Amino acid sequence: MSKLDGNERWKTKMLLSEHVEQYDQQQKKEESGRQMLTIAERTMVRDLILLPYIDTMVSKSIEEIEHSGNVLSRIYLMAGRYIQHRVMQDTYRLQKELRQRNIKVLPDEQEDFLVYHKILFRGYQERFGLTRDVMRTEISLKLTRYTSDLGAVLKEHLK
Repeated sequence: MSKLDGNERWKTKMLLSEHVEQYDQQQKKEESGRQMLTIAERTMVRDLILLPYIDTMVSKSIEEIEHSGNVLSRIYLMAGRYIQHRVMQDTYRLQKELRQRNIKVLPDEQEDFLVYHKILFRGYQERFGLTRDVMRTEISLKLTRYTSDLGAVLKEHLK
């Protein structure tokens, strides 16, 4: 915004039409470059925040299985490691994609039922909060997806 914007005295001065067009084009370019986060980018940020929690949960389950005397512990360990590997792949993929889009996610603070993160993107900063209930639900859905992917891979190999 220039010093002349909002100054009513300058509206009555004569301007060449090409200068007005150039000014309008410049304003449109500046506005289009300052877009807020898209829904897809917000989803990627949410997933990037949730994946470390999933990794921690799977790691704890793997440790419990290693110390159990279960007959099927090797199978459970293999399944847990497969899911953990997929979580790490998704984390790296999301980090790379967000880095290409010039988006950084930084942990901010935790309150009673909310977890906040700072999102730095295209010259802006936004505070992104997730409730614990939403996190539990999304983690459950993601773990279900990883488990069904494992089931699909096993079915492929059994054919």
